[in-house]
Amino acid sequence: MARYNAPFEIHVHGQVSLRVDVTLDHLQDALKPLWKYAGAKSLSAASGSFYEDEPGIQFDSKEHLLQICWTVEGDDDFRQTLDEMCMNLNDVAQAGAVIEITFYDTEFDDEDEQGTSDGESRDDFIMVFVGPDPASIMQVQRDLLVQDVINLMERHFDGAELGGVVAAVDVLFSQRFDDLVNSLQLGKPPRGSGGGASGLGHGGGRKPRHLH
Repeated sequence: MARYNAPFEIHVHGQVSLRVDVTLDHLQDALKPLWKYAGAKSLSAASGSFYEDEPGIQFDSKEHLLQICWTVEGDDDFRQTLDEMCMNLNDVAQAGAVIEITFYDTEFDDEDEQGTSDGESRDDFIMVFVGPDPASIMQVQRDLLVQDVINLMERHFDGAELGGVVAAVDVLFSQRFDDLVNSLQLGKPPRGSGGGASGLGHGGGRKPRHLH
């Protein structure tokens, strides 16, 4: 359903490995926050993207995969929808996964095309993490961080020299996991950020729409 004067085009992109017992009905319930936000009455009705060249929301029952490359018009209230979606996907995920969300400021684009823009774009990019347990989520976060660090440092060092850096990252995540386990045992929230069932990561700059 079109949202008139929607300030953002919101692109959701990711792939989630699902438990083997998850059916389309389970997925329809898990993704209800998304399709209701789009103004649809079912997942199938909302599975098509705002852009026809994007695959949309797809369920591969043979591979037990949820694949999302989907755009919807909306506002900042979509962030609440993401929170609900992450909690639901935690219940059906087989392993940890990251989902990228990009907010494109359509109002800024319109003003820029007309040559009337005098402010800053409200574009935003975040990542949410889902998984069956905190350990699987931390594993995904660790893998992403290691890849980012290696990509950055390989500009100056050979990859074979970075083993110590990777080991240091692993120590940090091991400590975070220990803190999480201890805090759960004591009934207290974990120290630091990103140790819960889902995490948000903010980044600057405009990200291109994914077409696959």
